[in-house]
Amino acid sequence: MQADLCDDRQILRVTGADRIGFLQGLVTNDVAGLEDGLVYAALLTPQGKYLADFFLVPGDDAVLIDVDAALAPGLLQRLTMYKLRAEVAIESVELPVYRGLGVGPDGSFADPRSDALGWRHYGMLEAEPASVDWTALRVSEAVPQSGVELVPNGSYILELGFERLNGVDFRKGCYVGQEVTARMKHKTELAKGLAKVAVDGAADVGTEITAAGKPVGTLYTQTGGLGLAYLRFNRVTEGMMAGAAGIALLGDDGM
Repeated sequence: MQADLCDDRQILRVTGADRIGFLQGLVTNDVAGLEDGLVYAALLTPQGKYLADFFLVPGDDAVLIDVDAALAPGLLQRLTMYKLRAEVAIESVELPVYRGLGVGPDGSFADPRSDALGWRHYGMLEAEPASVDWTALRVSEAVPQSGVELVPNGSYILELGFERLNGVDFRKGCYVGQEVTARMKHKTELAKGLAKVAVDGAADVGTEITAAGKPVGTLYTQTGGLGLAYLRFNRVTEGMMAGAAGIALLGDDGM
């Protein structure tokens, strides 16, 4: 068995009789999906801006939340604020998180964002390092990362691909930030968003992309000549630059 330990994740444990309904009224995806495995979701501000993304993990008497460790304290605080009189308890717990490709071990769950992202396992696992280039895989699947492409209190999840990544449900009913997200969904098309680009050269994360002297967007994660960029689609053209690096928008097939 080969797997990599995710040492940048933290687990929150939600227990209590109201745990399902409590989460259902807060997060962007349908918590009923826990019957089938992991649920990828986000918590938004009332104005529809991203605060944190995470996996909800099914358990016998609890729902686990697998979240970026840097976001865990703020998420715990926000969930506790929303608890009010709900019969739930939320705590941070120590539990290792592993991920790998191919056939997963017993008790593992498929990553719901994309089949290419393999599986996740919660708890101790005897495994050799998988040595997967997870950054390259993330870029190839156009998966945003918190603190890089995903900006707390700044990003809108539909612009960052959450519908494609199975992170939002438009039939589940109300949740925090739902009205803004629904309005964006029913626009003719998004004017801005995350896209995969070809990068000819090197540029720092956060470098502005320009064309003919006008701002087009921002370049983020880059690896192996590919990158993720947040773009104004109506300004995308030939000859885009991020500093000294040439930028070209790639199609859905990566070409």
